[in-house]
Amino acid sequence: MTSTVLVLTALEDVTADLVINALNERSVPVVRADPADIGAGLSFAARIGGATQSWGGCLATGSREVELGEVAAVYYRRPTPYAARYGHLAAQQRDFATAEARHGLNGVLHSLTGALYVNHPLAVARAEYKPTQLHRFTELGLTIPATLVTNDVEQAHAFAAEHGPIIYKPFRGLPVGEDGHAGAIWAQRVDPETFDGSLAVMPHLFQAEIPKTGDVRMTVVGQQVFASRVQASDGALDWRRGDWNKLIHTPIDVPAPIAAAVLAYLDSFGLVFGCFDFALTGAGHAAKDWTAIECNPNGQWGWLPDAPAITEAFADILTRKEAAGHDHARRP
Repeated sequence: MTSTVLVLTALEDVTADLVINALNERSVPVVRADPADIGAGLSFAARIGGATQSWGGCLATGSREVELGEVAAVYYRRPTPYAARYGHLAAQQRDFATAEARHGLNGVLHSLTGALYVNHPLAVARAEYKPTQLHRFTELGLTIPATLVTNDVEQAHAFAAEHGPIIYKPFRGLPVGEDGHAGAIWAQRVDPETFDGSLAVMPHLFQAEIPKTGDVRMTVVGQQVFASRVQASDGALDWRRGDWNKLIHTPIDVPAPIAAAVLAYLDSFGLVFGCFDFALTGAGHAAKDWTAIECNPNGQWGWLPDAPAITEAFADILTRKEAAGHDHARRP
């Protein structure tokens, strides 16, 4: 009988630690592994064919091992990129080894029959595109900011003239630099007078600035919705840019139409977990006060005041104690 929770993440992951500790307290078997440890730190052998229609075999780390057929749930957090494992190789060898590991080991780990994925990495990949997110929000009746994605400077000027003031934000965070650290570009106000031909080099995302009264970070795990109003002490446009220890958190009730929409959003992508960001334009009591900004399908939540309750929600769903209506999340 399947019973083990497989946690796929990097060595240092405080968020995963919270969930693993909760599972340990419930005496749930847990195996933690980072696929990028493949080699001396991680070995596996998986078989399929003949009378066996599902992947079977063993995955072994330096301290644990698990039969693939015994994996009941996979908590896919933030494993180390394979490129880091093969960084010492010449470019062609590195790219080949990275691709082989991704298609071979990941191919098996993404195809465990009967396992509940939180979240399945292929579902996460589909749900990470901001244009796709905004489109889905509108389909579900949520309000979004007026948005332009363009590399055309004239279109950018026209959008600013119609919707100004406007903000710019990147589609993704900055990649890891030569010093090994990743960076970030926060949402920021932009002056259309600075637009020039360099805009054509890549796509840019511009949005009408929302006259907001606050922000909401909403964490949804299965059917459980946790929401906190977030305010930066310095009134920053993007609360993520400052000192997170100085953020002001206030619990907030989520209007029923908004809660229904975010659950439908996750369901449409085959997800069971997501971190949503909303801007408030009123007190927040009515759905019309809520403007959907984005959803991170693999977001951070360990820093939130309700992290203990979120941790238990993760433990519930990974042990299938939460409502079983999310079997769709087993597959992307």
